[in-house]
Amino acid sequence: MNDGNRTREPELPGIAVSESWPAPAWALQERAILEKLNKAATEYAARYTLADGTLIWREEWPGMDGSDDPYEAFMNLSLLYALGGNEEVGRLSRLMWETITWQWTQYGQIHREFDAYYDWMHHGEGYLYFYFLGFSDPQSLKLKQRAVRFARMYTGDDPEAPNYDREKRLMRSPITGSRGPRFEMTAEDWVTHREILDDYLAPFEDIPGVDFASGKCRWSDDEIYGHIIRLMNERQAKGDVPLNLNATGLLAHTYMLTGDETLRQQVQDYLSAWEERTERNGGLIPDNIGLSGAIGEYNDGKWWGGYYGWRWPHGYATIIEPVFNACANALLLTGDRKWLKLARAVIDKQWSLGRWRDGVWEAPHRHCDEGWTDWRPFNALHPVHLWYLSREQEDLERVQRIPIPEALRRIDLPSNSGRNPVTGKETKHFIGNTIPWFLFTQGEYEGYPELILDAAQTLIDRQLDKMRSSAGDPLSWNWENPLSIHAWQEYCPLYFEGLLQLMLGAPMHISHGGLQHASVRYYDGEKCRPGLPEGVAALVDRLEGSTLDVTLINTDASAARETVIQAGSFGEHQFTEAVAFNCDGQEVGALTLQDRWLRVALSPGSGLKLRLTMERYVNRPSYATPWFDPAVDVRPIMPRSGD
Repeated sequence: MNDGNRTREPELPGIAVSESWPAPAWALQERAILEKLNKAATEYAARYTLADGTLIWREEWPGMDGSDDPYEAFMNLSLLYALGGNEEVGRLSRLMWETITWQWTQYGQIHREFDAYYDWMHHGEGYLYFYFLGFSDPQSLKLKQRAVRFARMYTGDDPEAPNYDREKRLMRSPITGSRGPRFEMTAEDWVTHREILDDYLAPFEDIPGVDFASGKCRWSDDEIYGHIIRLMNERQAKGDVPLNLNATGLLAHTYMLTGDETLRQQVQDYLSAWEERTERNGGLIPDNIGLSGAIGEYNDGKWWGGYYGWRWPHGYATIIEPVFNACANALLLTGDRKWLKLARAVIDKQWSLGRWRDGVWEAPHRHCDEGWTDWRPFNALHPVHLWYLSREQEDLERVQRIPIPEALRRIDLPSNSGRNPVTGKETKHFIGNTIPWFLFTQGEYEGYPELILDAAQTLIDRQLDKMRSSAGDPLSWNWENPLSIHAWQEYCPLYFEGLLQLMLGAPMHISHGGLQHASVRYYDGEKCRPGLPEGVAALVDRLEGSTLDVTLINTDASAARETVIQAGSFGEHQFTEAVAFNCDGQEVGALTLQDRWLRVALSPGSGLKLRLTMERYVNRPSYATPWFDPAVDVRPIMPRSGD
């Protein structure tokens, strides 16, 4: 954000630092990674786009799938700028969202600047980019106006997109978007997925010509494909599914741009509806709700068998993720930890169904007509995210009860945006180190900052080599292969999980639609823009209840810098005390606070450690900066009377 967008000069509490602090290895690593990412961003965009920013790719693209993949591939431009990337990164982040939206409108997947219709696994993935723009470009009129328009598609207020039934508190289909609920899918909708889905479990157990027990289903066979589409339309195309809880991310994002209380209330109402459905189903969350509100209305009364539900295609993973995301959104918007109830219940229920085998606690991940199946080791990932939000002992115990194998305790260098072929760990968006980061917060991973930053350097270098190779040349790709739409993610060098963890004191987002939560965020106090100032490095190395330790280092020996620290990603927390320590660990000052921001003036070559105490979830979450509040300072453009 430049000075031209400043609307006020705030009186912020502050600390001035003059004591020198020789730059530690981690601080120099952070600055080197940021500089490398700045250059990589420019090179990446140039490699895969034309002069106007449109992607070098095919002339047509059928089906309903598509826009989420390029959005995912370029979304980290915005997140990088919010960490401290340069102004060219910020420009590219705005350009690429606009051009991808335009290009996929031409292909036909996007209508009125939003996906015409698809499910909230893919909406959740793609619109992470839209959410990250709230960090990097909160003063944007386009961002706010679009958010309001998109949210109306999921509040029941858009007659062209009546996706939500406010009276019954349900989404009317698993397939929704700017054209409304899609009650009848066509063969063309899934055309780009047919060969990919050949290796997946069948969505139903009674598809003519399919042996369900084989774990395969030949979507590429025209006769079988016809039966699949028919049965999907009969059993899955109408009514609500847990996956739709990801829509609360769009509502929360819009709330933080506008302060519209009706959005906060709808998040609570919709999550409450799913809590009630779970209670009606004996404590197990059902995966399909009819338009009347009845469980299993189009599925012979079965609570399993819905779209992206307990049976197909991924089971538990696509149940817990949207549940967790919605609970996190409700906590953020209300400050009330009671909204974590459903996430805790789903995790606990699945844990209770488990069994010990060879010293490993396994839990079923699917429910089919024969009962629970697909037994796997219980995943600590979602309990870690739950603990991170609540910082409560009961959630820490949910993590600690899970035996974590050694392979998942080590720092991972993901090889792709998908599943690690060796460990089986999901590495979507090259996120693979949430559990090692958690162990670091518990004092169980000595040297983690330097090790994870070394890994980040290696990953970026590896991705740059891939991008620059002949295989990374978009003109060499087989564009007729539907999988080519994932190629931008696989060749992208803008992956920086460890950097974000250390700077923000947080795990990276849940990749299928979770907001990027953080313990703290930063602004450049001189330039009045998001991110750390040039030359400044930050390390959060202690999280305990409502207290954290963050070290700020000005690695520049010739220039002073001013950093503003924010309590939480969205200013949802409130600082109450700051205690400062020098490089020898001696206390050098303390400050009593009642503010979401703290200004730190760093002399050349100086540094300090701050022990920050805060009240958590006490402020209205917002994309407001110390100088600008989009809820107040961005005035929407109104259409002329009668339009």
